[in-house]
Amino acid sequence: MNAAAEQFEKIKTVIFPTAQEACAALAQEVKSLILEKQSAGKKAVLGLATGSTPVPFYRELIRLHQDEGLSFANVMTFNLDEYFGLGHDHPESYWHFMHTQLFNHLNIPADQIHVPDGTVAMEEVFASCELYERAIEAAGGIDLQILGIGRTGHIGFNEPGSAKTSRTRLIALDDLTRRDAASDFQGEENVPRFAITMGVGTILRARRLVLMAWGENKAAIVQQAVEGPETESISASFLQSHPHAEFLLNASGAAQLTRIRLPWLVGPVEWTASEKRRAVCWLAAKEKKPVLKLLSGDYNENGMGELVTGQEGTYDLNIKIFNQQQHTITGWPGGKARADDTNRPVKAHPEKKRVLVFAPEPQDDVMSMGGTLERLVAQGHDVEVICQTSGDLRVTDAEATRFAQVLVETAREQSGWKAQEAYALQLLEEINTKGSFGLPSAELRKLKGRIRRGEAKDAAGSLGVRKTTFLDLPFYSTGRYRNFALSDADVQLMRGVLDRVQPHLIFATGNLADPSSVQGVAFRALRLALETCAAAEWYEKCRIWVYRGHQKECELHEIDMAVPMSPDQLHNKLNAMRKFHTQNVPELLTGEQNRHTAALYDKLGMAEYEAIEAFRKFAL
Repeated sequence: MNAAAEQFEKIKTVIFPTAQEACAALAQEVKSLILEKQSAGKKAVLGLATGSTPVPFYRELIRLHQDEGLSFANVMTFNLDEYFGLGHDHPESYWHFMHTQLFNHLNIPADQIHVPDGTVAMEEVFASCELYERAIEAAGGIDLQILGIGRTGHIGFNEPGSAKTSRTRLIALDDLTRRDAASDFQGEENVPRFAITMGVGTILRARRLVLMAWGENKAAIVQQAVEGPETESISASFLQSHPHAEFLLNASGAAQLTRIRLPWLVGPVEWTASEKRRAVCWLAAKEKKPVLKLLSGDYNENGMGELVTGQEGTYDLNIKIFNQQQHTITGWPGGKARADDTNRPVKAHPEKKRVLVFAPEPQDDVMSMGGTLERLVAQGHDVEVICQTSGDLRVTDAEATRFAQVLVETAREQSGWKAQEAYALQLLEEINTKGSFGLPSAELRKLKGRIRRGEAKDAAGSLGVRKTTFLDLPFYSTGRYRNFALSDADVQLMRGVLDRVQPHLIFATGNLADPSSVQGVAFRALRLALETCAAAEWYEKCRIWVYRGHQKECELHEIDMAVPMSPDQLHNKLNAMRKFHTQNVPELLTGEQNRHTAALYDKLGMAEYEAIEAFRKFAL
């Protein structure tokens, strides 16, 4: 442990290169606990969490049982929470999740598994929660409690406002929590409004606490929980007072910690070119000055004096960083033909490039790089959008019902359309029979995929894209959120696209996402496919650019290519985004995120643009 580097952290925090490595380490700790308790003739009591975060950890436990023979017969489990009103057979109940993801694959006796009961009547909830507390006490307390963290900072369902001493109880879910769960429930309107959760006090009584967090979307709330004050607005912050609490993070989940984001504030820094750029951009933002107006005193007062006391003085450093940042800006994301490309992000040759734009779910491409798409097409490049999945899980039953009803009415006005009418009526009957929470049939998922496909083609087409391909990767078409498993078939489909196109440029996203998310799994499929292409002649000349999702844009120092948009181009992008009626993200339809990036460039002293889309280089 480097005490100086971690001086801002109030909880022990361990950073692993990948989530899989973190999960393997934690699984080994669980194995040691189980074996220790076995030798003493006792039960190992585990507190367990749900959501996508612990999925790779649970798969590692299953591997230990199936491949290494680890017995879980002496394990007793208590789950953190459960949606109120959902039965065990509901596909989104946590009882169902835990059994399909873990319990069905281990030899834990059924009477040693405990999940809060979400089916009790409202007037019986308090008594049921008290019984849950007593069951934990009767088991001798929890030896090891596994936790995730929500974007509101909650552990379990302890939403903002939860007291440190709170016990197992019924709680109203925060609006952000419900929005985050909307895709699981085929629409926010179907997400339960209440849940039963262990309280913060209940959680803190466990002898050891381990919180896992993966991906850039969790980085900001992790930093607040680890480095900020203990507060009821972020229940995870209460882990600071526990003597045996620990955060396990992957690299992207740790990105906002001070030792990672601002290392010069905690100790000596190896001043690489990238660290210098990061530091100067941060300093300009902090001092609210353009880069070229930074003074030696600004550097000295912010722990960065050593940057400007050597051969490279303040003026030279400012000029260097200004030029580096300025050279990221280009209106030619495919390279400018017959131009000096010395300082351009993309080479001029070949003049016409084959471009692949990968969208894990339809809309990812338009939402994050719609302006760049339009430029690439307008500048004569051969652009093909590859929708890696159908996105059908984002389409609500209401949307499918609307489509089927229109088809019924149309069929009845046409002669010879009996088959079409029967098809639509069959789907309407299924939707009505299964209710809001039943699993859709393969045929209903196909219909939803067609709806989404039409929107994707319409949106890309409005930006000039004429080639949109849908891969329908098996991990998605046969899976559900929080339950995706990549296979060789996914990788082979991706390899087929690469072999067919042999691209000069690739645009993709998901490299920093939660590895269990659609974006994370889709990017892994691309990366594995690219690894098999490493010896191909085209690969050596191919450049890969990664774009971010809608929740977070690249920070200034991370940007390798910044593509500006005029007001008209931003207008076109937003209009394209509005084609997606099945998944509107209202806060993005203003273009504020792209405007914010442009404003940051302006504050550094660059030219003023309406909006900017940002990209980073990626290499295997």
